[in-house]
Amino acid sequence: MSLDFLGYVLVGILAQLVDGALGMAYGLTASSLLLGMGVPPVVASATVHAAECFTTGASAVSHHAFGNIDKTLFKKLLLPGMLGAALGAALLSTLPGEALKPWIAGYLILMGVVVLIKAFAEFPPRRVTTRLQPLGFFGAMLDAMGGGGWGPIVASTLLARGNEFRITVGSVNAVEFFVTLTASITFILTIGLGHWQVILGLALGGVVAAPFGAWLVRRVPVKPMMMLVGLLIIGLSLRTLAIHFGFA
Repeated sequence: MSLDFLGYVLVGILAQLVDGALGMAYGLTASSLLLGMGVPPVVASATVHAAECFTTGASAVSHHAFGNIDKTLFKKLLLPGMLGAALGAALLSTLPGEALKPWIAGYLILMGVVVLIKAFAEFPPRRVTTRLQPLGFFGAMLDAMGGGGWGPIVASTLLARGNEFRITVGSVNAVEFFVTLTASITFILTIGLGHWQVILGLALGGVVAAPFGAWLVRRVPVKPMMMLVGLLIIGLSLRTLAIHFGFA
């Protein structure tokens, strides 16, 4: 077993623990690391989404077992999310990878800032039931194009509008399985699928960590974790930009 493969497994474990506990940042964390290692954006997004088919499936089952899913929220996000994922993956597969890399890194920095802002914000609790379909569509489209962002866009928006933390995390994670599956099928149809060592490592680490993430959502101190995730995403993306423009 190579050191690279073990590294992918560790990335999968870390990313899934964060995602399972906060409802966000598996794709952003994994994509930022892969971009920092020199992987082209379309390959990074395709491999992360392929791995997430396994990790989000395990996460959805775990959140269901812990009673963290709201059926109404799940249903309203599901179809728009699948449509947005298909469109985003199709658009990304037609664009030049190297030219796109700094734009994707910039997008990831923006998402990292969003996560940091949410770490310091206080919102009154309420059940969100409106404007869910556009949120699911655009969140999934940007997720497919950026290799991550479903959680920071969708979960953080729902939290900002006052939806309960535990239910938001569980429901958004459950829909994410179908979003990543749709994006992966689109990538396979447009560019094929390779880099199986990356996919297998990320998937293995994520599946192992999924039950622990669903358990942590009831116990983890949210604000410190969100701050850590936001800073990690920003730091990794700044490194990608520095490498791309020859500063590192």
